[in-house]
Amino acid sequence: MADLRSDTVTKPSGAMRQVISRAEVGDDVLGDDPTVKSLEELIAGMLGKESAIFLPSGTMSNAVALRTHTQLGDEIVVEKTAHIYLYEGGGYAALCGVSIALVEGDRGRMTPLQVNEAVRKSAGSLGHFPNGSLVCIENTCNRGGGTCYEQSEIDNICAVAHELDCKVHMDGARLFNAVAYSGVSAKRVVRDCDTVSICLSKGLGAPVGSLLVGDLQSITEARRWRKMFGGGMRQAGVLAAAGIYALENNIALLEKDHIRCRELAENVNRLSNFSVDLDSVQTNMVYINTNDSAEKVVELLSAKGIEVLQISDNTIRAVFHLDVSDDDLNNAINAFKAIDVE
Repeated sequence: MADLRSDTVTKPSGAMRQVISRAEVGDDVLGDDPTVKSLEELIAGMLGKESAIFLPSGTMSNAVALRTHTQLGDEIVVEKTAHIYLYEGGGYAALCGVSIALVEGDRGRMTPLQVNEAVRKSAGSLGHFPNGSLVCIENTCNRGGGTCYEQSEIDNICAVAHELDCKVHMDGARLFNAVAYSGVSAKRVVRDCDTVSICLSKGLGAPVGSLLVGDLQSITEARRWRKMFGGGMRQAGVLAAAGIYALENNIALLEKDHIRCRELAENVNRLSNFSVDLDSVQTNMVYINTNDSAEKVVELLSAKGIEVLQISDNTIRAVFHLDVSDDDLNNAINAFKAIDVE
């Protein structure tokens, strides 16, 4: 069985499990887990930021970032297919008390002009508008097909946001996929972002955890919100050790995921009952449109040992990760070919 539903299904390797078993631990809430500290220092250095905090999930990492940068009643700006809007249970409203301005971007990516037009300020509106205080960029863009922002777009969005007295948070759950695609260093990609969220449990292969990275003041405030949201962990070094291993060993493997993903996309796009926007296939995921019912296609592929995810009535998604081999790729291609003629 090849599981292409998501890169969240990755399992820790034998080598990662060995590192976990040897992890030195302490009480992280009390600030004395040395392995957690090492992980936070490692990612802060990699991104050129002052500080970082280890959290249980990417959803919590984003929620903590939003709460750190906003006040109740503020407004955030995101692209309309952003994970923060679609897939985090309305946490921006329930946990952070903010409204949301949705931008219709191109394959998940906003332009600086769109951001400029979307930011509203209470001042001068006779109290009609909320106060726009945060712009959120997602890179890579999940619902955009795994697309990446051009560096100039990130730089200019940050410049516009800061001119409008807004902070910038990057949902960089798959930031290192963007780095592998663009060839631009992670430090350079996020240089002008105020905070960045990194997921360890997707393509990087760790079992649990995300990191929020930024300046010392923001991360100090984030620790307060992590505690309030129930994200304080105790002997979390066993998880942090897996994160360190992932950052030191698995980033180099992401390019192989991209190559395999592209090969599946090109092969499936040649079939009569399927189509792919090949321009959107930049990293490790491919969105496949089908002339048939997506639910039926998922069932047919599952019967042939290939698990994919239904996105809509006529769209499915396949995601490549370090647990998908060349044999799995070939099996997936053959499975699509087989159901194309059924």
